[in-house]
Amino acid sequence: MSKRITLPKYSVGVGDRFAHQARAQLSACIRAGDAGVEVAPVWNKSNREHTIIGTDPNQTRAAADAAVKALGWDEPYFVDADHITLKTVERFLEPCNFFTLDVAEEIGKPAQPSEVDAFLSQHPELIGEVRIPRIAEPFKTDTTLVRGVANKFLAAVKDAGKIYRLLVERKGEGTFVPEISMDETDAPQTPVELLIILAAIADEKIPIQTIAPKFTGRFNKGVDYLGDVAQFTKEFEEDLAAIDFAIKHYGLPENLKLSVHSGSDKFSIYRPIHEAMVKFGAGVHVKTAGTTWLEEIIGLAEAGGNGLEIAKEVYREAYAHAEELCKPYTTVIDIDYAKLPAPAVVDTWTSEQFTSALRHDQRNAAYNPSLRQLLHVGFKVAAKMGDRYLDALDANEEIVARNVTTNLFERHIRPIFIGC
Repeated sequence: MSKRITLPKYSVGVGDRFAHQARAQLSACIRAGDAGVEVAPVWNKSNREHTIIGTDPNQTRAAADAAVKALGWDEPYFVDADHITLKTVERFLEPCNFFTLDVAEEIGKPAQPSEVDAFLSQHPELIGEVRIPRIAEPFKTDTTLVRGVANKFLAAVKDAGKIYRLLVERKGEGTFVPEISMDETDAPQTPVELLIILAAIADEKIPIQTIAPKFTGRFNKGVDYLGDVAQFTKEFEEDLAAIDFAIKHYGLPENLKLSVHSGSDKFSIYRPIHEAMVKFGAGVHVKTAGTTWLEEIIGLAEAGGNGLEIAKEVYREAYAHAEELCKPYTTVIDIDYAKLPAPAVVDTWTSEQFTSALRHDQRNAAYNPSLRQLLHVGFKVAAKMGDRYLDALDANEEIVARNVTTNLFERHIRPIFIGC
């Protein structure tokens, strides 16, 4: 077998709804390299997004490959089958080399009692006083606690094992990066709970390279983190410690790292993430960083003329169909509908007024997070425009690309990975 595909220490997930911004996104990673930090791009697009837009994972791969060729990128890069299940994996098998195993439907389903008993027998070290290096106080557990955590997550881990083994059968062992998403649950996992989950993953022989746990606070789409930053920092650092412990004790891959499913633009936790990585010498996968689709709309609005008219039309249609557009995202958006301007008002806006409301600049009094979240989930409107929207992107490529690159590098890559 050839050398196992390995995700580098730092990686950034980038979505590209319409497969037009791969070069602009890669340019941000090149700027990171120029600043002395390698950040691997991971182009991710979920089955739901492909279905809504009417695209195929092969188009995401083609766009990534074309960008890499055009810009002469010779470092690792990846195409992520984002949140796939056994039901949706087929179309992603050929083009993808990164698979986010989505087991949300299985979290909380009772595991087989015999499997829980076997797990408890195999892991006596998790019962009693659990000391994790670099966490000050030991954790006190008992059989009831460990049994409860195993019962909540074991079925999900077993499901991940089924998906992983299918991937190995169809693609070959070591030919892709596996990630497991455990963030769609009711409460943040404690370090001991994460350790129990990692032990179960090791038992299932899934060589995950990233894991996405649930963190405290709200990670709404396209807007800043809402929650206790100090508590997030504590959880993040303790999770890093738990991962390091699991690598050493359970034989998980040495490059295993945290994946933060950020929903983009979680600016207030970027510094704590960077400082924790430096403190622990750890890597991180941030997914998704930079809302490329919104930067396209900002670029079109900034261009004026037909671009601004299309941006206004997208808002008008999103406003009219807000309930339908928001329904799939109710747990990750928080829109104050009273603060959404009427389309008739937006129709009178200048380019500056539109971009000031949409661009994520909290220093600007005109910034409107409710408008931003509505447009974030409104990409279906642009998809229905078809070539009108894509032609507008092509006609305004330079200004759109500049917004995409600047946003990804300055607002995300720089504070997370470079630290300034």
